[in-house]
Formats: sequence, C-alpha cells, structure tokens
Amino acid sequence: MTETSAARRRRADARRNLESLLEAAKAVFATSGVDAPAKEITDRAGVGVGTLYRHFPQRSDLVIAVLEREIDACADAGPQLRATHPPTAALVTWIRRYTELVATKAGLASALQSAGEAHQALREHFYQRMGPVLETMIAAAAAAGGVRADIDAKDVLHAVALLSQPVPGEEPGYGRHLVDIFIDGLRP
Repeated sequence: MTETSAARRRRADARRNLESLLEAAKAVFATSGVDAPAKEITDRAGVGVGTLYRHFPQRSDLVIAVLEREIDACADAGPQLRATHPPTAALVTWIRRYTELVATKAGLASALQSAGEAHQALREHFYQRMGPVLETMIAAAAAAGGVRADIDAKDVLHAVALLSQPVPGEEPGYGRHLVDIFIDGLRP
C-alpha cells in the first residue's frame, strides 16, 4: 500500500468516524440532553472515547458541531420547500421544521443565549444561516397574501424558540400546539 493510499484510507476513516460521532451525538442529545455521558455517544457511534476527544477536545465543540449541522439542514430546507410548495405552505412547513429543531435540541436555546465566545460563533452562524432563508420565505408568503407584512425573521425565530421551551406540567408536545397558534396569528 502506498503512503498516499494509506493517508486517503485514514482520512476516509476519520470522516466516517466524525460522521458517526455527529449522528450519535444528535440522537443522544435528543434523548438525554447535551450533558449526556461521552461514553453513551461513543458506544452509539461505535468508536472509542479517544476518537471523540481527538475530533472534539471539549464538550462544547461537539455540541456546537451538532447544532451547526442541524441549523444548516434546517436552513437548507427553506429553498427546497419554496421550490415544491406554494409560498405560505412552504413557510408554515419550514416553521414546523424549525420548531422540531428547537424542541428536540434541549441546549440550543441556552447555547444561543450564552455569553461564551464559542456560543457567540454559534449564534452568528444561526442568524446568518436562518435569517436570510426565513426573510425570503416570509416575503414570498406576504406577497402572496398568506401572512402579515409586519413580521420579520427575528420575530419568528425568537417566538418559536420561546414557545418551544418545556412548560412545567404540560406534555412535551405542548410547545408545538403553541407554535400552531402562533402560525395562525401570522395570517392577515
């Protein structure tokens, strides 16, 4: 085996390990929260703890990587929905997808509010990716007469994040119900 092919194989293995870690962390965070034990993540990924720490030296690095990946997937869904749905339906479908992101990522809202430097970068990434996509969708839905013209992306992003927080004494899906009420309030 040549040195180049060995290096490629190692890089491919490293990419697979990274992908496995991110998928495992996403699943574990959804069920156990962002403070879940590292061993739970590595067991699910089928890698050792050393591999986790080689890719993500600090817990916050892993949390941020998972959240950025999920933010990107949600933002990328916007243009896809606009291409396949009428403007208002695309917006409503995207808001529901965003609701799922916020509702299943227990640490997202707190990470976006944290004063830490690492979280500042996540916050910037969040608004840079989500804001323009949502502004475009809102503008299209407003032009079609499907939503009020006096709302902006920041309004929707913040309202959904707040409505998706757990409510003591209510079932986990209660926030989705509140978001549905909010969606109704967007209509003219």
